[in-house]
Amino acid sequence: MNTQAIPCGRCQTALPVHFYNQADLRPCPHCETPVRALVFPAASRPMVQGALGEDILTPDDAGCFYHPAKRVVVTCDSCGRFLCSLCDCPIGGQHLCPACLETGRTKGKLKALETKQLRWDSIALALAIIPMLFFYATLVTAPAVIYITIRYSKAPGRIPPLSRWRFVIAVILSLLQIAGWIIGFVLIFFAIFMK
Repeated sequence: MNTQAIPCGRCQTALPVHFYNQADLRPCPHCETPVRALVFPAASRPMVQGALGEDILTPDDAGCFYHPAKRVVVTCDSCGRFLCSLCDCPIGGQHLCPACLETGRTKGKLKALETKQLRWDSIALALAIIPMLFFYATLVTAPAVIYITIRYSKAPGRIPPLSRWRFVIAVILSLLQIAGWIIGFVLIFFAIFMK
């Protein structure tokens, strides 16, 4: 079976293959909404990875948007164009046509195509170490390190992956800095008000 499943229009549950190209409406197995899925035969054929574009063999086969003589194996998840195996650009769990891939690259909308990534682990470690030269800056940077660690330490799909030990060291240093500020304020409070 092709990796693209046809979803129910209401609950988005994948419809079983025996629902395809039926003459009557059938209730969705999940939400019981009457549905009918009309698909080209390519939708229920296994997709052959790495194969050259296959010529259209029967009148029931659809033709590729870019190569009308080649048989469709998948549709573009962005624009819906029919694609042969030559034009299918699988990326990040999606199947895209060359035009949508280029549009996503130029507009920066495809996270799977990111060419630059911030190293949040390095930023957190730098924010924990460098301000120790200017101790007053740690009043702001120590909480910022903890926020960055909580927000970005589990960011998926990073190449290279983020380093846990950098986050751990950064948080430990930040907590020590915060503890130093708290102790300092307590000592100042007692020195001023407990005379």
